[in-house]
Amino acid sequence: MVRAYVGLGTNLGDKMENLYVALALLAAAPAVRVLRVAGVYRTAPWGYANQDWFLNTVAELETTLAARHLLEVLLGIEARMGRRRGVRWGPRIIDLDLLLYGDRVVREPGLVVPHPRMHERAFVLVPLAELEPSLRLADGRTVAQVAEMLHKQQEVVWYGRLALPATEAGVPQPWVSFCHPVEGPSGVHGAVGISVNGGRGTLPR
Repeated sequence: MVRAYVGLGTNLGDKMENLYVALALLAAAPAVRVLRVAGVYRTAPWGYANQDWFLNTVAELETTLAARHLLEVLLGIEARMGRRRGVRWGPRIIDLDLLLYGDRVVREPGLVVPHPRMHERAFVLVPLAELEPSLRLADGRTVAQVAEMLHKQQEVVWYGRLALPATEAGVPQPWVSFCHPVEGPSGVHGAVGISVNGGRGTLPR
């Protein structure tokens, strides 16, 4: 059993629903268990500025899948949700990045773990620091230390929190929407009144 971390991001359509549906599909995947999900953050575009803002979070998983097979699950969810790859770092309905796979270092065609650019991205490290602040990066610094530095340089604002999807027989169940202000890790109040189709995410066919 391996503990892995996956970054989720979206900037098209109903962004909170996109994140929830991706989490629900991930929770329903064989040999994958979603343990925790960080808060959701509103973030400025990275790498390609001429696009809408993003919502980002990080999920902690437990899995018996090999890193390559876990990546295939993530790519499959992206495809099922309708992701189309065009401009690099451009708009996307969903983006799922395998950030960490236990303490393993993987360098294969199309797969590098730890993610080679995670240490540059506040939208990755700020939510990851919620889950594992003392985790050390390759240069010896902790996730919390680098997240604090990047947070001063890049726009990352607490937005809200998604309920962890519950599954029954592989079918995602209704999620618990939040209908009041929620307080972020640093005491900043975020978005209110989020609901997804009356409290239920819509799974793509």
